[in-house]
Amino acid sequence: MFYTCGPNEAMVVSGFGRSPPLMIAGGRVFVIPCIQQIQRISLNTLTLNVKSDKVYTRHGVPISVTGIAQMKIQGQNKQMLAAACQMFMGKSEGEIAHIALETMEGHQRAIIAHLTVEEIYKDRKKFSEQVFKVASSDLLNMGISVVSYTLKDVHDDQDYLHSLGKARTAQVQKDARIGEAKNKRDAVIREANAMQEKISAQFLNEIQMAKAQRDYELKKASYDIEVNTKKAESEMAYQLQVAKTKQRIEEEKMQVQVVERSQQIMLQEQEITRREKELEAKIMKPAEAERFRLEKLAEAYRLQLIMEAEAEAESIRMKGEAEAYAVEAKGRAEAEQMSKKAEAFKQYKEGAMVDMLLEKLPLIAEEISKPLTQTQKVTMVSSGGGEVGASKLTGEVLDIMTRLPEAVEKLTGINISQVSTRMG
Repeated sequence: MFYTCGPNEAMVVSGFGRSPPLMIAGGRVFVIPCIQQIQRISLNTLTLNVKSDKVYTRHGVPISVTGIAQMKIQGQNKQMLAAACQMFMGKSEGEIAHIALETMEGHQRAIIAHLTVEEIYKDRKKFSEQVFKVASSDLLNMGISVVSYTLKDVHDDQDYLHSLGKARTAQVQKDARIGEAKNKRDAVIREANAMQEKISAQFLNEIQMAKAQRDYELKKASYDIEVNTKKAESEMAYQLQVAKTKQRIEEEKMQVQVVERSQQIMLQEQEITRREKELEAKIMKPAEAERFRLEKLAEAYRLQLIMEAEAEAESIRMKGEAEAYAVEAKGRAEAEQMSKKAEAFKQYKEGAMVDMLLEKLPLIAEEISKPLTQTQKVTMVSSGGGEVGASKLTGEVLDIMTRLPEAVEKLTGINISQVSTRMG
C-alpha cells in the first residue's frame, strides 16, 4: 500500500526488509501490510516562550527573563532526522516542544547565573548569542536545530532595574545641568567675543570706509586726468581721423586708377594672348607641323645615310679586302717575276737590261706624248726651212726617242746598239 506525506512531515518505515528503517521527508512510500509498519513525525517549526523566573545573577540579584525561540526537526539531514526519530518517535508535537522548552530554559538559567544584571540588560545581543550557542549544541544531538533566539523581556521584583534607571536618569540630569551651565558659560564667552569682534569689525569698517574714501578721491582725480586726457586725445584723434580719411579717399582714388590701369593692361595682355594664339593657330602650328615633318624626314634621311654609310663601309671593307688580296697576289706575281728577271739579269746582264728598256720604250713614248694629248691649242711658227704641222710634232717626239740610247749609255755605260748587234 502506498503512503504519502507533505513537506512538513516525515515517514519512517520499519519491519520486514527495512533494516535500518527507511526515513522519507515529504514524499511517498510503499508499505507491505502486516509485516511492515509506518510511523510519522512532524517537521513543523516550534515557537517556544522560554521564561525563567527569579533567577539569581552573578551578583545575587534575582531577575526574570523571557526569550522567544524558533526551532524544528531538520528532515533534509538524515543523521539529525534519525536522531530525532530515536528521541521523539511516538510523541506528539506538544511533548516535543515541552522537551525542547525545558532544555532551552535550563541553558537560559545557566547563562543568567554567569552574568550580571547590567550585562544582560545593556547587551541583550550578547546574551542572546550565548544562549543560542549553548542550547544549539545540545538540541542538535536531539535532531533539533535552533532557528533563532531573541531576548523578549527582563524585569525584577526588587526595583533593581528601576534603581539603575534612576541612577542613569540622575546621571543624565546631572550631565544635562552641567551641559546647560557649560552652554551658558560658552554663550556668555561667545557673546563677549562677538561683541569684541563687533567693535573690532566696526573699527575696521570705519578704517576701510576712510581708506575707501581716500582711494575714491585718488581714483576720481586719476580718472579726471584720464578723462581730460582722453578728451584731448579724442579731439586730436578726430582731426587725425579726418586727415586719415582724406588720405584713404585719395589712396582709394589712386587704387581705382591703378585697378583701371590694371584692367587695361589685363585686356591688352588678353588681346596679345589672343593674337598669339591666333598667330600660333594660323602660322606657328602649321610651321610646327612642317618642322615636325621635316625633322622626321631628316631623321629618316639620317638613318638612311647611316645605313648606306654602313653598307658602303662594309662594301669598301670587303672591296679593300678583295683589293688587298689582289694586290697581295699581284705583289707575289710581280715579286716572282722580279725574281725571275733578277735571275735573268744575273745570267744575261746587258742583254736583259736592253730587253727591259725595249719593253718600256712604248711607255716612255706615251709619257712623252701625253702632254701633247692634253694641249687644246697649238700655235706653230715656221722659219720656212723645215716641216710644218703634225709631222713636225711627231718628228720631235721621234727625235726625243732617238736620244734615249745615248741617255741610257750615259746612265748605265751600256751601248744599246752594240749589245743589239752582238745579240743579233
